[in-house]
Amino acid sequence: MTVQELPGAGASHRFTPPAWSPRTDAAPLLPDPEPYRVLGTPAADGLDPELMRRCYAELVRGRRYNAQATALTKQGRLAVYPSTVGQEACEIAAAMVLEERDWLFPSYRDTLAAVARGLDPVQALTLLRGDWHTGYDPREHRIAPLSTPLATQLPHAVGLAHAARLRGDDVVALAMVGDGGTSEGDFHEAMNFAAVWQAPVVFLVQNNGFAISVPLAKQTAAPTLAHKAVGYGMPGRLVDGNDIAAMHEVLSEAVRRARSGGGPTMIEAVTYRMEAHTNADDATRYRSDAEVEAWKAHDPVALLERELTARGLLDAEGVQAAKDAADAMAAALRDGMNADPVLDPMDLFAHVYEEQTDRLREQAEMLRAELEAGNE
Repeated sequence: MTVQELPGAGASHRFTPPAWSPRTDAAPLLPDPEPYRVLGTPAADGLDPELMRRCYAELVRGRRYNAQATALTKQGRLAVYPSTVGQEACEIAAAMVLEERDWLFPSYRDTLAAVARGLDPVQALTLLRGDWHTGYDPREHRIAPLSTPLATQLPHAVGLAHAARLRGDDVVALAMVGDGGTSEGDFHEAMNFAAVWQAPVVFLVQNNGFAISVPLAKQTAAPTLAHKAVGYGMPGRLVDGNDIAAMHEVLSEAVRRARSGGGPTMIEAVTYRMEAHTNADDATRYRSDAEVEAWKAHDPVALLERELTARGLLDAEGVQAAKDAADAMAAALRDGMNADPVLDPMDLFAHVYEEQTDRLREQAEMLRAELEAGNE
């Protein structure tokens, strides 16, 4: 039994508090000491061939999407693009494990996850083009607006999931964030509320090594980011973020747990950002070419291709079919982005408030009058 001394009190004024014990056994919440892997391990014997072939096709499509979006920035069709080359397994798996009724809460880097969930690639890139609001209807697609402010989507995910449970809706929210976002207050607030409310939320942290130019070691002294989950009272999982089989398994388990009332899970996916933070960044200023080359040996597309080929689950015809489908997607994306958008200046006043304020109505009328005068 702990003996404490009141601040400022003399030694004769000691008191003995009631017996204290942890509310939760921490052991089941702790992550594995090493990232969980499936590919290249005996666990790969149980792979579902059809699921893995689908994963492969999506990975190839995702890699091609990244390449095309990067090219569009160089052509001036996109203002900026945060690439997910090297992180495709995280993005694809996050989209694949959700049911249609579930919600995805992406960060600004997660356009590929939105595309994998079924969003038109042109709509996914509209925000980064600077054309029109989010670029899609979040309610239609069950994809929250792409979040440029770091980690603000996490409390939103918790709120939606908690509200859905109160209504009796069988809905899970999957919220994505980078390692840099875990240094934001919104991350901690979301984790705490999710655990206290036992909200059906899955937090996917893509640890890609850098918060722009800041390495993880300068952000946290925790053994892993997954360990942070224990402090809030939820399980933390550490998984190889480039192993799509492992990602799909761990995320699926977390979604099932959340849907069945088991509460939230935090998953740290250890991956790597192969390209610069955005096209406006010079990554050579803070990391070496040798480091990037070392990670190329753990490329998520190549990892799965090698596994499936070695097991006789993928042949040259399957590889070519995946490439052809990816090229067709890229061609459609180019055509869509090369078409000049038709913009309505009055959209400035749409989707600001459910009911426009008097001030907004006044501003809208002023703009409408100026536009009409200019057309005369």
